[in-house]
Amino acid sequence: QVQLVESGGGLVQPGGSLRLSCAASGSIFSINVMGWYRQVSGKERELVATITSGGSTIYGDSVKGRFTISRDNAKNTVYLQMNSLKPEDTAVYYCYVHLTARDTMKYNYWGQGTQVTVSS
Repeated sequence: QVQLVESGGGLVQPGGSLRLSCAASGSIFSINVMGWYRQVSGKERELVATITSGGSTIYGDSVKGRFTISRDNAKNTVYLQMNSLKPEDTAVYYCYVHLTARDTMKYNYWGQGTQVTVSS
C-alpha cells in the first residue's frame, strides 16, 4: 500500500502565493511521475502540472508562467509553488503519483485533495 499526504492548501487573496506539498510513503520501488490535478465541483479534473523522475515537466495552459512544480526524489515528495493566484485557480487540488511498487507492478495513486480558495 502507498499513502499520499498532502498539505499547504488554504485561503489566499488574488495575487498571492501558496505552496502545496505531497509526500508518498509505503511499498515504493520507484516513482516515475508525480503531479497535481485540480477539480471544481461539476467540472472534470484537469491537469495542473506533472514532473518525471528525471525532472521533465508538463504544465496546464492556464498555469504556465505562474506555477512551478518540483520534487525531492530522496523524500518522495512533490511540491507545487503557486504564484500570482487568481480566483479561477480556486479548486480542490489532488496529488497524483505513478509508481513502480516493490512487487514490480505499476500503480496510479491519488491524494485525498486539498482545498485552495483564492478570494478577497
